[in-house]
Amino acid sequence: MTSEPSERTPTAPERDSGRGGVALLIIDMLNRFDFEGGDKLKAHVERIVGPIRTLRAAFDAAGAAVIYVNDNFGEWHSEKSKLVERAAECERELIARIAPREQDYFVIKPQFSGFYSTNLPLLLPKLGVSRLVLAGVATDICVLFTAADAHMRDYAVWVPEDAVAAESDERGKWALDIMRSHLGVETAATSRLDLADWMERLDENAS
Repeated sequence: MTSEPSERTPTAPERDSGRGGVALLIIDMLNRFDFEGGDKLKAHVERIVGPIRTLRAAFDAAGAAVIYVNDNFGEWHSEKSKLVERAAECERELIARIAPREQDYFVIKPQFSGFYSTNLPLLLPKLGVSRLVLAGVATDICVLFTAADAHMRDYAVWVPEDAVAAESDERGKWALDIMRSHLGVETAATSRLDLADWMERLDENAS
């Protein structure tokens, strides 16, 4: 089991950094699963928590940004602590394992894509990020829409197939096939590809 590294204080970049950096987007994992189909999605979520935590540890070790991107449950006055509290009311054990930490960035989104009407398009350049790893739920909705918007903005994207979940394996596979074939997204599982190897591959292709 990988031990959690010590927390670091987040900083607010004052200007755009050079490109080439990477960020992990953890999408909609603060979740109550109290919507139609939520029970089906929840049944697939447990198996992705371990890979997401492994990814988060790898980003910590690399000194790279971890950014939670989460729906607001329709509560426009909410902020991070309130969303964590609301999710924990229904899913206390899950939230305890995957909740954002003090050093993680947090972006509230009103719609499917993490880029739509959020500060993500401003934050990523400040961090010098041109490469994104997407994890979370649901593969065929919010992960897919975020990957599509990232592709249109010329980000290199990796969506590890073992770190995302949908209401059914069929829907998840369909979305991953679209991302791989039409958006140029890497979808290898974390058991077959790690962060360092993916970054090295991108550097080799760029040279």
